[in-house]
Amino acid sequence: MSELVPGGNLPLPGGTLTLRVPGPFDVSALITDDSGKVRGDGDFVFYNQPSAPGARLRGDTLTVDPAALRAGASRVTVVVSPADPGTPLGALPAPALRVTGPGDRVLARFTPPAPRRETLLLLAEIYRRGTGWKLRALGQGYADGLAGIARDFGVEVSEEADAGAGTVPAAPQARRGTVTTTAGRAGRHGGVPETDGFLGPVNAARAATGAPPVSLDARLTAAARAHAAGMASAGRLGSEGPDGISLHERVTSGGYAYLTVGEHLVSGPRTAAEFVEYCLSGERSRRTLQDPAFTEAGVASVPDHRSGTLYWTALWARPLTAGGLAATTAEVLSLTNAERASAGLPPLAPDPLLARAAQAHSDDMVARSFYSHTSPEGSEPWHRAAAAGSARRTIGENIACGQRSPAEVVRGWMDSPGHRANILKPAFTHLGVGFAGGGPAGTYWTQLFGA
Repeated sequence: MSELVPGGNLPLPGGTLTLRVPGPFDVSALITDDSGKVRGDGDFVFYNQPSAPGARLRGDTLTVDPAALRAGASRVTVVVSPADPGTPLGALPAPALRVTGPGDRVLARFTPPAPRRETLLLLAEIYRRGTGWKLRALGQGYADGLAGIARDFGVEVSEEADAGAGTVPAAPQARRGTVTTTAGRAGRHGGVPETDGFLGPVNAARAATGAPPVSLDARLTAAARAHAAGMASAGRLGSEGPDGISLHERVTSGGYAYLTVGEHLVSGPRTAAEFVEYCLSGERSRRTLQDPAFTEAGVASVPDHRSGTLYWTALWARPLTAGGLAATTAEVLSLTNAERASAGLPPLAPDPLLARAAQAHSDDMVARSFYSHTSPEGSEPWHRAAAAGSARRTIGENIACGQRSPAEVVRGWMDSPGHRANILKPAFTHLGVGFAGGGPAGTYWTQLFGA
């Protein structure tokens, strides 16, 4: 049995899973494909529509059989909201998730950090990885309630529509209304059509530099909305919300693993078109918008109800894939060897055991939000190398955080005397590289040298 932390994950056995959240909460689920969007009405499971292929809700318990989900489904996002409409989650006990598998074997427990003013929590997700399924703990707070999160997953909410064909009763914040679901529709907040006038000028500006177009991702949009809401409530721009959660932590806790990420935090523009125009007006912000590394985006705006000022968050990212991670770590090795060649030194050979230890350390720094050569338990680089099975007698380590590309991180290491000494140490013969996105700094890099 695993006690999960936000961002933690574990592989799941085959068969039906049971997820229970006791207490004064409503449990819901959104079934999506790789785009992060629902396909239709049947993908939204909640108290007034309690079943879908492969998923059934009974009171505080959700059962999911991944093999029985509708064709194309690759993710089930589990959501909790207060059973009493309008009650902030901060006024209730922290929701505790218990996951059991076949034979009632307890697989995992997860209790997220206590939320504050949020009215909904993305609690966990079941997602397909290759031919298997995994569980990831999320714990991402959301200020707009179930109707708001439904919009961002591609559901259009109409709280005053007459019930009829193609409608289901509304979310807890509007139990007497209806939710009309239309797959693929972008969400709106406070009457602001955030995506109208966004993708057109964005992709035109990217095409002008040869960059590929970006598409909208519901998980990035949800993270952008949560962050914009935090800035609006505080009345100031910032990379960390009033709850102490960074923008990048919101992205990963919402189920989006990235290979590279960028953002725009802006207040003032009244429309998406004005926001894009502002982002194109400065060299640095324009460079982010036109970065060819990005393939997906999310955007949201939330008003400061005291002043009426709109606070905007845009996220730009490339999703993490096994191939993309391998290419990124290989590029770090190649750039490192280029520096050694310039100094007349032989290249470092890739070492899979050192790479395993380096990747585990980057993942650990993200999962537990620390940045150090020494883990919270006191393990050092040579301990991690040995634990991965390496028998190399001399070990060295470089770490870095915040850099957005292999070129940037290697350049930073070379500009630091201590890190440069490791890269150019004649005795080292092998290298393993790790990378993970998330945490307060956004990116965490590890080089583990061996001889």
